[in-house]
Amino acid sequence: MKTWMGAVALVLSTFALSAQATPACEAKAAEKKLAGAAKASFLKKCEREAAVSCTARADEKKLAGAARNSFINKCERDASAPKG
Repeated sequence: MKTWMGAVALVLSTFALSAQATPACEAKAAEKKLAGAAKASFLKKCEREAAVSCTARADEKKLAGAARNSFINKCERDASAPKG
C-alpha cells in the first residue's frame, strides 16, 4: 500500500512540476498546427503519457529516491522529444 501511495504521490508531483508543457510536446503541437483547446488537450495528453510510461519503467527497474526522480525526468524528456 505504501508503494502504491508513493507512486501516486510521485505522479502527482511530476504533473505539478511539469505544469508547463515540455518544449518537445510544444514542438509536436506546432508540427500538427494545433491551437486553442485542441493544443491544450494535446499537450496535457502528451505530458500524461510520458509521465505514466516513465513511472512504470522506473517501477520495473525498482528505482527509488534521487535515482528514480532523475530517471523519470530524463525519460519524460526523451519520451516527449520530437521524432526525426
